[in-house]
Amino acid sequence: SSSKSHLLQTWYRSNQPRNMIENRMFEEEPDVVDLAKESTTFPTSQALDPDDVVYEPRSSRLLVRGLGENDMDEDDEDCESSARLLGMSFMNRSGAHRSLSSPYTRQGAPRSCARPSARTLVVCMLFLVIVASMTMVLYFLPGCTFTRSGCPKTNTTIPFEKVYPVSTSGEVFPWAQLRLPRSIRPLSYDLTLNPDLDSMTFTGRTIIHMSVLHNTKCIVLHSAYLNITKATFKARGVTVLEYKPREQIAVAFTEVLKTGQDCVLTLEYSANLSHTYDGFYNSSYTEKDGSKRVLAATQFEPLSARKAFPCFDAPDFKATFLIRIRRKPNHLSLSNMPKAKTTQLPNDVIEDEFEKTSVNMSTYLVAFIVANFTHISRNVSETQVSVYSVPEKWEHTDYALDTGCKLLEFYNGFFEINYPLKKLDLVAIPDFLAGAMENWGLITFRETSLLVGKQSSNLEKQVVASVIAHELAHQWFGNLVTMRWWNDLWLNEGFATYMQYMSLQTVFPQLDIGNLFLAVRFRALDKDALNSSHAVSTEVNKPEQVEEMFDSVSYEKGASILLMLNASLPGDQQFRKGIIQYLKEFSGLNTDTNDLWNSLTQVSAQHPNVSEMMSSWTSQKGFPLVTVSRKGGQVTLTQEHFRLTSDNATQTSSLWIIPVTYVTDNCSVAPECRRTFYLKTKSGKTQKSVKWVKVNYRNTGFYITHYEDGGWAALIDALSHNVSVLTHEDRASLVHNMFALSRLGRVSFHQVLHLLKYMSNETHTSPVTEALLQLGVIYRLLDKRQEHRLVARMKSYILHQFGSLMDKQTWEEEDSVSKQELRSALLGMACSLNEEKCISQSRALFKQYVESNGTSRIPGDLQQVVFTVAAQSNEDWATLLTMYGQATYDAEKRKMLRGLASTQDARLIVWVLKAGLRGDVIQTQELPLVISTVCNGFTGYLFVWDFIQENWDSLIEKFPVGSFAIQTIIKSATSHFSTQAHLDQVQGFFYSLRERGSQMRSVQEALETIRLNQRWMEKNLATLEKWL
Repeated sequence: SSSKSHLLQTWYRSNQPRNMIENRMFEEEPDVVDLAKESTTFPTSQALDPDDVVYEPRSSRLLVRGLGENDMDEDDEDCESSARLLGMSFMNRSGAHRSLSSPYTRQGAPRSCARPSARTLVVCMLFLVIVASMTMVLYFLPGCTFTRSGCPKTNTTIPFEKVYPVSTSGEVFPWAQLRLPRSIRPLSYDLTLNPDLDSMTFTGRTIIHMSVLHNTKCIVLHSAYLNITKATFKARGVTVLEYKPREQIAVAFTEVLKTGQDCVLTLEYSANLSHTYDGFYNSSYTEKDGSKRVLAATQFEPLSARKAFPCFDAPDFKATFLIRIRRKPNHLSLSNMPKAKTTQLPNDVIEDEFEKTSVNMSTYLVAFIVANFTHISRNVSETQVSVYSVPEKWEHTDYALDTGCKLLEFYNGFFEINYPLKKLDLVAIPDFLAGAMENWGLITFRETSLLVGKQSSNLEKQVVASVIAHELAHQWFGNLVTMRWWNDLWLNEGFATYMQYMSLQTVFPQLDIGNLFLAVRFRALDKDALNSSHAVSTEVNKPEQVEEMFDSVSYEKGASILLMLNASLPGDQQFRKGIIQYLKEFSGLNTDTNDLWNSLTQVSAQHPNVSEMMSSWTSQKGFPLVTVSRKGGQVTLTQEHFRLTSDNATQTSSLWIIPVTYVTDNCSVAPECRRTFYLKTKSGKTQKSVKWVKVNYRNTGFYITHYEDGGWAALIDALSHNVSVLTHEDRASLVHNMFALSRLGRVSFHQVLHLLKYMSNETHTSPVTEALLQLGVIYRLLDKRQEHRLVARMKSYILHQFGSLMDKQTWEEEDSVSKQELRSALLGMACSLNEEKCISQSRALFKQYVESNGTSRIPGDLQQVVFTVAAQSNEDWATLLTMYGQATYDAEKRKMLRGLASTQDARLIVWVLKAGLRGDVIQTQELPLVISTVCNGFTGYLFVWDFIQENWDSLIEKFPVGSFAIQTIIKSATSHFSTQAHLDQVQGFFYSLRERGSQMRSVQEALETIRLNQRWMEKNLATLEKWL
């Protein structure tokens, strides 16, 4: 888990909601029942299942005595809570040992030993009381065996005395954990859903066929916001208990359900369609004629299938599904499987029944939609591929269909396992929070992630192709083979991210996806350098922790370490053979990280143990800093943890097994120049008589490199004579690493500027875009600190350094994706610095576009620059808003929105923020984008911070606590702060939230980032003035 600063530790001790809950239990907790005292409420003879071994008293309204195998995280709190059971409060908040002798003892005159003094009696009595107290503690507190550091060591010799939570009806709820018992396994679900799009409600019936794995007297499953109206078991009515804090329901029996028995539970219920973006939710869109259309769609990952039907809502409870949807004749319905039959029911209602799933599925992959959509289809490899959209946008679906078909064929061949379903639908949903969702056979997308116009640029097509490639990869990684629990989410997301880039490089080389993959690896390194990061595979115990796993560590770092592994394996097919074996061995099953490494180890006999190497990358957070030093012909490589924030609590002897790749001045560009050295210990040596060494060839390794003993100077000198002496990936990695080392304090900012001198000769996209991004971050920090002189100098420096490249950019259509990326970055920077030529050219293009009523096209990669410049004029902002309301092409519409949000007019900024929250003119799904765009400008970033504080409850009502949307909002609003005053404000606000978000990892990341910004500014402000 993330280490905390002393300040955070102090606050957690005094303010954690879990403490509040524990403390309340001793004061006023009417709905916690002690079974030892209340045996009549729940018979003591009723035993739970044999797998009932781990109890989680925190974050719930229950208390467990006799803590066993899984003790709480913060040991002193555990002891304190247990001590309070005995009416003792001998431990203070910090867990420090207090002196047990009286602080008021004085030295008296010597007395006769024949008769003990009063003081001696008091001391003796005090000693006896202490001994008796400690004896009681050791007797009654089996969860706490005392050690020097507190009580981390568990005592498993005394049995549990279990205390269960209380259900909404006041009866005891027979389960006390977040994760469900293992005594029941669902075999199949028979679901009937009847949504009413007029009243925005739905009714449902769920029939679950189950198998009993262990003797048990209860069935526990998930249900959230569902009103259970009827429940039957073996044709008899049964009572359903509900425990809302864990979104669980239970049916308890007087007789034991025997191991091996099959049984059926039927539940009927009603509910409201969700008004957020998860569960079974309602959505709407407006057609060109102004008429409003409504629809209902689903988003179940990670924990929201339970909001649509009662179920065992965890990845490893796989089952088959037969689904029926009732609808009005003017709608169609879609689900994971093809439609089997349609039945006309009374009251003009139609029931569509879909085929039973031919595969076992996790509940989060179930999906259904009721809407008025149109589609186009094509058959590929015995699968019907279709793309659905609202009728007005069907002409934007061709590219998605073509891309989907080509990628499906590629994956069928690459994995040597054919896609197992008869159909694959790609559906564009008007209101959709995520980029897309990999529901098996019914993949849902944002419209911007699926629909592209016929005249769209390749850069826009790259976005759509990337998302389709990612979601199709999930049909194997995630759907066919699924992680056992959310702690290993990276097995789904890291693999799908890696495969999206790998597949596009093969199937669509013209999209030039390599630059994008390189850039996301850099961003993953930036995030993982923070102390608030987490291991790729990390413990997950609470719903908000599940949400927080959907971050760049699970996605981009996961993909990066797979790239590193692939690059280190001999030959170009070893990695592929390993993942084919993994997919075939675990098809239809659930896995953990070790299963993957074991499969790869089996097929990689020539490679050092894959499992041992890769475990060092998944089991600990962060990554190594490899330092290269040269003495004569000897090169020494040393590794240490690259940690931007260092404190005593987090100092560890972290070691990675690093496949260090390198090239030298003798041979540095071609793949055959690459040499590999496995660094398994703190340092290693190799003999090389060369002018220079460049480590991490083409940046395939997930680490940062520092060059000592003139190493940097030699590389910079080589680049100044010949840019092409290194690959463009290596040049970009030198730029990224240098800025990262400046942030760490290993190199001065003067050295950064020294490296960037070669940029006047740079022509490739990735080194330039990386340099512009890094300089842009510093420029905005200086701007927001109102360091006006430095801002002016930084502006002059950037325009001088990159001015010749900026001047070379054209404003006409450009086919090359790489050139589009370069042009977009250079002109975006030029216009943001108010470079005169860029501003006038942008205004001219916008005027031409408006006067032609949209028939004159702005090149896709230049639209963002043009719309952003236009929005700086109030008149053009109003024109842009009108165009935004009328636009139907979603990629262009999103760029217009970013333009609107980039205004520096305070009143317009407030309007944009409020409109995004309301969701009328601007969809609420776009609010994170609006906030991040507003924060880039000087005028808006403080408005956003006020807006978030005032509207926090509304935000977490729309976006779940810990979700990627909330992570984005927090990061955008705080990453530009660099002063103590702002640090205090951010800390004070988020700590005041308590259970409404204070413990999110993204909050710790925000605080750490502000401190790092503050540290960098304090260290570099004076020298910046000198060097610039």
